[in-house]
Formats: sequence, C-alpha cells, structure tokens
Amino acid sequence: MESAPKPISPQLNWDIFCNVVDNFGDIGVCWRLACNLAARGKRVRLWVDDVSPLTWMAPNGHANVEVIDCQHGLKKDLPSDQNYTLGDVLVDTFDCEFAINLIAIQAINTPARGQFEHIKSTIQPVWLNLEYLTAESFAERAHTLPYVHHSGAAKGWTQRYFYPGFTAKTGGLLRENDLLERQKGFDRQVWLTPFLAQNQLEFSDTTTYISLFCYEPAALEVLIDQLSTHGMPSCLFVTAGRASAAVKALLEHKKRLQPTYLLPKQLSILYIPQLTQLDFDHLLWSCDLNFVRGEDSLIRAIWATKPFIWQIYPQHDGAHHAKLDAFLQMMEAPASLKTALIAWNASALERENNPNLPSFPQLDLLTWKQSAEKLSNKLRLQADLASKLIAFAEKNG
Repeated sequence: MESAPKPISPQLNWDIFCNVVDNFGDIGVCWRLACNLAARGKRVRLWVDDVSPLTWMAPNGHANVEVIDCQHGLKKDLPSDQNYTLGDVLVDTFDCEFAINLIAIQAINTPARGQFEHIKSTIQPVWLNLEYLTAESFAERAHTLPYVHHSGAAKGWTQRYFYPGFTAKTGGLLRENDLLERQKGFDRQVWLTPFLAQNQLEFSDTTTYISLFCYEPAALEVLIDQLSTHGMPSCLFVTAGRASAAVKALLEHKKRLQPTYLLPKQLSILYIPQLTQLDFDHLLWSCDLNFVRGEDSLIRAIWATKPFIWQIYPQHDGAHHAKLDAFLQMMEAPASLKTALIAWNASALERENNPNLPSFPQLDLLTWKQSAEKLSNKLRLQADLASKLIAFAEKNG
C-alpha cells in the first residue's frame, strides 16, 4: 500500500538533485528549472555534486535558489548525522538517484514514534524523476507513470517519471514567462559589437553570423570549407570547450596537409569565452544560424526562432539516431534541413560503413528559418515544464 504523501505547503519547497556530467547539459537544465520555479515564488534547493560550472554559468545566482554542494545527494560540509528536512517536492534529474540518500539520512535521524511505516507516511513528499528530452512516442506513454519502492528507507514510497516533451501529453519544455518580452527588446547589433570589436571587425547586415556549439562532428570540415568558399562573408562564433578544440584541431590538420593554408577573408572565426546562460541565449538570438548540441541548448535554439542544426549526444549503441528521427518527424523538417541534421549527426565511422549517408548540404537559411519559426510558434502554445511540474505537484500533494 502506498503511504500518504506529505501535504504541500502553499510555497512549495523544492529539492532538485543534479549529477554533473562532463558536457554540463544536466546542470544547465537543472539551473534553468530552479530559476523558473523560483521566479514563480517557489523556494528551491539545488543539490549539485559539482558546483564549479555555476561560477561561469550563473555567477550572480538567483533569488530563492539555494545551491548545496553535495556528494551523492548529501551535503559535503556537514556530518553524516545531520538531521535533514525534506522539501515538499523531490526531483531526481536524469536518473541521478540522489534523493534516496537524503531520505535514508532523515529516516535514520527521525525520532522513533512506533512503527517506521507510520513515520514515513507523515513525511513523504511528491517525488519525481525528471527524464531526458525526447520526441519519441514512449515519452507520452511513460509520462507520470509511478514506480513504487519495495525496499530500503523509501519502502512503500511512490516515485513518478516526468518526461519533458514536445506534445501536450508530456511535461513540456523549459520556458520563462518573460521570454518573448525580452526577445522583443533585444538588439543583436549592440550585443555582438563588443565581440566583433575585439577582433577588429564591425557589424554588418550583409554578414551571416553563425554560432557553433558542438561536440566533434565529422561534417565540421565540410561546413568550414563551405563557409570558406561562400560568396557572402560569414562570421563563426565558436563556443568555449569542445567546439573550440574541434575547430582548432581541424585548422591545424589543414595546415599540416597544406602549410600555406589560410582562412579566406570572407570567413572570420571568433573563439568566445564561456558564457552565462543569459548571454548564451543572447548569442542564439543574435545569429542567423545556430549549431547546438544536447538538450538545454536545443530548447534555447527553438525559442530563438532562428535556423538551427542540432547535434545529439552520440550513444555507442546508435540510439541517438532514433531520437533524431523522431525529432525530425515531430518538427516536420523540410528536406534540406533533414539532410543537414542527418549529415551533422553521422560519425566518421558510420560514414565509412555507409557511403550512402548524405553529405552536409549547402545552407538554406530562408527555408530553415521558416521551419524554425513554425516549430517555435507551435510549441509556445503549450504549457511550459515548470508550470506543468507545479500543477502536478499541487494536484498530487
């Protein structure tokens, strides 16, 4: 029998648990979610096992968001017998399974009141597992399905899967209430000018501005060569980390093969520093084409309403290709964009084993922009992820 959940307070105190991985996508999503909830009056504790990315991602923090440096869901700077108080809502993100450790510590330190089952029935919060974003059909089927724990400190407790997604039958996408208003007041020339000036460049309406946030796509060389021979000037803003390393490695490779190799004047490559989440949004709003990767930047690219090329985190079993196919079908991608995304996500080994894979096509920004605007406008009509989480917690608390 499921134990009764704890009554939800009007303020909804939330505990969000995050296991940081090397590409910072998890912490990016978790921080945006925490801020979305806090902006709606919720008190949020974000439990993170590596707080260092927040020093550049969100250096100013956010009101009503407390960041807790933790290890496996427990505070690093407090003794193991610390008496923790659970929030009204627990959110394990991406299967990190940190909440169970907090539950166990509280159970150990809860004064005995008779039966342990009785103790648990008075403290159980709403407990969710926020899953990865996918357009695959199982997201609708699995959204909010329960999982009952049959052993351990949480025996009898119910945890539910919560799937973000692209349809009304899923949990929606992260989106701030004031996003559209901020976009309307944004001036891309003002924002881009300082970056351009540092490289002795000036803003020009005739230049195609492109952002590059990627892993190491095999089609990167095709893109660089295409921009190098394009008739109109292009400016490539390369983000810090793996994207910068990939571009620099490619250019070094070209120089080794051809010592006299130089980038043509019509292509400028600018390596930009790590950006706050707000400035990353500004970068996407400023560019005519955005190359994004993972989950958080895909959502931000959708809201930017600019043409985008998405690189999915590659999985060794090839499962990311099914994920890409579902996304392309959902967005009703035009043929040229579909070709571009398939080519951008094909590894060198896959291309070697399958010579029929398409090459990265010529940029078709007008068609891709129409597709991006259509997708963004459609998804803006749906409730956002934070709103759906709040509604679910209030209903099930």
